[in-house]
Amino acid sequence: MTAALIDWPSLAADGFPFPGHLPASRLVDELAVALVSTDPGTRDDGACAAAARWIREGRLDAVLEGLADSAAGRFAHPEIQARAFAPLIVSSVLTRAAGVPGLVSQQAAEHWYAAFSNWYPEERDTRGWDDSLGWLHAVAHGADAVAAFAKVLPHRRTDLLDLCARRMTAPQTDYRYAQLEDARLARAVVRVLQAPGLTAEEATGWLGVAAEALKGGGPGPVPVWAFNTFATLQSLHLHLARGIADEDVPPHAEAVAARAAELLRLPYYWLA
Repeated sequence: MTAALIDWPSLAADGFPFPGHLPASRLVDELAVALVSTDPGTRDDGACAAAARWIREGRLDAVLEGLADSAAGRFAHPEIQARAFAPLIVSSVLTRAAGVPGLVSQQAAEHWYAAFSNWYPEERDTRGWDDSLGWLHAVAHGADAVAAFAKVLPHRRTDLLDLCARRMTAPQTDYRYAQLEDARLARAVVRVLQAPGLTAEEATGWLGVAAEALKGGGPGPVPVWAFNTFATLQSLHLHLARGIADEDVPPHAEAVAARAAELLRLPYYWLA
């Protein structure tokens, strides 16, 4: 059987029945092919949705590391749809691993983190949507992975916050956040901040990256990266003020919100 013989849209229409007749290792190979497809029906609605469900249900526990290894390798793929969907698979694997300790090794998770951290702040194609490829959403998908890494690699929390800061201030973009990327980043930051043990300095220190990037700004049109940064800071302030449903408010929410507000006074000088 080849990947071309799996009709992923039809599988989705049938409610994602698990193909138990296939060896799990073979299914990993099938998913790897489908998850780089330029057809959003195959990649997004089919293979990605199927993988997320099967991982959540524990059907792929025996091959979780291989599945995430394959996804991490796609962070260097030449095509954007392959890179942009890789963090969703890694995130699903990490979420499953956080709920069932021992499923994946720390060494494997660190390997995935290294590949992710090299890719996330440097990705140049940050479009949310493409009329041909469908959803790409590298920023939003990467944000989901940030939150998942924080649960499995808690010692990476400050590194993950720094990654978010570098992502939102990345200058190499002409795409203004238009598909709620700012909100997904803000949600990820709040979830990283929820982990116990961060000091107030660690919880706010990552915003120094934004402060440094914004230093020296003056009159004239707002650069795209600065717009993205301000949009993310606004979303973060809202998330910290209102919280996330059914989740704890971060220990240093007030301090982080105050620091974000300081940065927002740069464009919004009239704020109280």
